[in-house]
Amino acid sequence: MGLTEELARVAADYGGTGAPDVHPSRTDVVVVRRGEVVVKAHSVRDDPVLLAPRLRAAGAAALSGIMLAPLDTEVLTVAGRAVTVWPAGQTVDPDTAPWEEGARLLARLHAVPLPVVSPMPAAGGPARAARAVRRMAGDGPVEQLIRMTFAGLPEPEPTPGLLTHGDWHLGQLVRRERWLLIDIDDLGVGDPVWDLARPAAWYAAGLLEAPTWDRFLGAYLASGGPALDPDDPWARLDVPTRALTAQLAAVAVVNAARDGRELDEVEHSLIEACDRIVGLPQGLP
Repeated sequence: MGLTEELARVAADYGGTGAPDVHPSRTDVVVVRRGEVVVKAHSVRDDPVLLAPRLRAAGAAALSGIMLAPLDTEVLTVAGRAVTVWPAGQTVDPDTAPWEEGARLLARLHAVPLPVVSPMPAAGGPARAARAVRRMAGDGPVEQLIRMTFAGLPEPEPTPGLLTHGDWHLGQLVRRERWLLIDIDDLGVGDPVWDLARPAAWYAAGLLEAPTWDRFLGAYLASGGPALDPDDPWARLDVPTRALTAQLAAVAVVNAARDGRELDEVEHSLIEACDRIVGLPQGLP
């Protein structure tokens, strides 16, 4: 029995019915939905020892109404892979993306008192950026530009660690009566400004319209989000935004090489943003 079949069996054990639906993924993560149950086989890179407290945190009362709670707070092992089980939810429609609700949820997440569970691992945002840049195998001018962008980043100022998602984007929302955050893989203690850096990078690259960014940022600040100074939000956003720009550009290069294709228009915009960063000593916007 293959991994997909094993995950479908686990879904049935938790009440899932109907034909299994395998969600497409560009990584080694495998997600199978069966009715109202979703089973996720995490990447082989994900340490089950670190997943365990993250999963318990998602099921804790302190995160109720903020993060989707798992159907089981124990990490399962299936075919040698770490597996978690979740209720299904409605995914985001890009045409009606709930940017403001995402921002409000992040503000609430960042304000959750620590520790939710103990010990809680470090959030994965900075490590994800470094890993993405390291994955580039080529040494052409585009790869060199991205590496230069990342290597030229100043050291971030130390800040008190808060509960942080670690890899937030619109795909990390589902709706079950209300919108909730999903994906525990990088949940942990860290600098919460990294959760805002991906949409900031899209905005700075010209890929997110200014009114949408303003609504997102405004909703976060209006909800008391602790990551930013309301009087000067870019003072703390600048360095993580540059890092996320390099990360997204590196991922684009790796994906294009894997697929045997040229960079598309969106990916070119990220490379152009890196080019601007290299010659820009101050903030991105």
